Amino acid sequence: MKLGVMIFPTQATPTPGQIAVELEARGFESLFLPEHTHIPTSRHSPYPGGGELPAEYWSIYDPFVGLMQAAAVTKKLIIGTGICLVTEHHPVTLAKLVASLDVLSGGRFIFGVGAGWNAGEMEHHGTPFAKRWPILRERILAMKQIWTEEKAEFHGEFVDFNPLWSDPKPLQKPHPPILMGAFAKFAFPRICEYADGWFPIYGPDLESDLIVLRKMWREAGRDPAGPQVTALFVPPEAAALDRLSALGIERAVLGLGQINLDQVCKKLDQWQPLISP
Repeated sequence: MKLGVMIFPTQATPTPGQIAVELEARGFESLFLPEHTHIPTSRHSPYPGGGELPAEYWSIYDPFVGLMQAAAVTKKLIIGTGICLVTEHHPVTLAKLVASLDVLSGGRFIFGVGAGWNAGEMEHHGTPFAKRWPILRERILAMKQIWTEEKAEFHGEFVDFNPLWSDPKPLQKPHPPILMGAFAKFAFPRICEYADGWFPIYGPDLESDLIVLRKMWREAGRDPAGPQVTALFVPPEAAALDRLSALGIERAVLGLGQINLDQVCKKLDQWQPLISP
């Protein structure tokens, strides 16, 4: 079982680079950073976690900047978005960001993606909430063209560009793994069409959900090895990790809160015995 960590990095926490150094020193496999460019003050989208939205949601660093800092101070640590809100990016510039980070990190990037839940936030970026999923689809398909074709071209309803050149290409071929972050089974057809795996939040329905996803994956004619699966916000307990391992899930990601460097180090020291040999 690969063991990673996710944090909402803000000015109240250590920097992504500081956390990355501590993770690699203790043998953790990966670091994931989330994305919110801002939070509208209207707050008409309820927080999926329930209750008040934590203040760190509008205070986090840009994930690509943070992950580049983490990559620069480590040698083996896997870095990833958890998740990138593709609905808030132009696909040509996002394709450049992803490819650049993958090359400069030595091929260590995992591209966690999602459509987002905050209607006001994505509408500030020009994405109507009701259109978020078809827009996400076209942007990912367009980026795949940019990453894999010398002269990329895409013509869709929401993304349209004539042949273009864009280098560098990602170091990982054909591109970094694309893991879809989504709560429910409605995402499974999308994963099977244009993603490489699933990035679920740990919960009681994982077993039944994975049966459905893997069946749809096989029916779609995808890689017989199955979709890659990384579970997020996993309890730091051996029983939870054993459960994921038995389900064939590749990676568990533990969550760090808004704590200082000393507290981060103590927490990582507590979790280190959970790392598989």
